[in-house]
Amino acid sequence: MTGRDRLVIMVVGVALALVVGWLAFVSPEQKKAAKAHKEVDSASSQLTAAESQLSDARGAQTRYASAYASIVNLGKAVPPGREVPSLIYQLAQASNQRHVEFSSIVSGTTSGSGSGGASSSTATSLAGFTQMPFTFVFNGSFFGLYHLFHELDRFTVRRASGELDVRGRLLTIQSVKLAPIAESESAGKRSKGTLMGTITATAYVLPAGQGLTGGATPGAPGAGSASSAKPVAASAASSPTPSAVVKVGP
Repeated sequence: MTGRDRLVIMVVGVALALVVGWLAFVSPEQKKAAKAHKEVDSASSQLTAAESQLSDARGAQTRYASAYASIVNLGKAVPPGREVPSLIYQLAQASNQRHVEFSSIVSGTTSGSGSGGASSSTATSLAGFTQMPFTFVFNGSFFGLYHLFHELDRFTVRRASGELDVRGRLLTIQSVKLAPIAESESAGKRSKGTLMGTITATAYVLPAGQGLTGGATPGAPGAGSASSAKPVAASAASSPTPSAVVKVGP
C-alpha cells in the first residue's frame, strides 16, 4: 500500500467520522432547536393575545362603572316598578320651580276636564312596556304653566348624538288643556287670571319580571347579565322610544 492510498483512506475515514458525528449529534440538536423556536413563537403569540385580552378586560372594567351608572340613570326614566311617589315628587319639584300649584294627580285618564270624571284602566301594555296613564292638574299663570309643561316635556330628551338626557320619568303627553278658574275658586293665595292646566300623560314601567340591572352590582355584573341583556335589547330595538310633545293653545 502506497502513501497515496493511506492518505485516501485517512481522508475517507475522517469524512465518515464527520458524517456519523453530524447524524448522531448535530442534526438532532438542530431539530430540537427548530422545535424550540416554534414553541417560542407560539408562546409569544399566546402572550400577545393574552396581553390584548388583558387590555380589553381592563378597558371593560373601566367602562363598567360608567355603563352601570347609565343603566341606573335610565331607570329614572323607565323604572322596574310603578314608582308613583317618586313621580309625584318630581312633578312637585318642577311645579315649585315654576311657581305653579300642583293641584291633583289621578291614575288613569278622565272623561271630563281637570276637576274629575270617570277613571279608565290604570295600566296597559305596549311593546312589552307597561303604560300608566295619568291626569295631572296644575294651577298657575299662563307663562308659569307654559314653562312647567316645557319642563315636563324635557324630563327625558334624546340628543342629536343619540344619547339620552334623563332628568326624570319618561312621559308621553297626549293632551294639554288650559281653562280659567272662576273668581270664587281663585280666592286666597291665587292671583287674578290664574289658569287651570290639565295634562293627560302616560308613564312607562319595565316589563314584569325584568329587573333594571339583571342582578348586577356597582362592582361586578350579575350571574345572568349577558343572557338577560339580549331580550332587553331586542325589545328596545323593536319598539321606538315614545316622544313627548306639548302643544299649548286652542
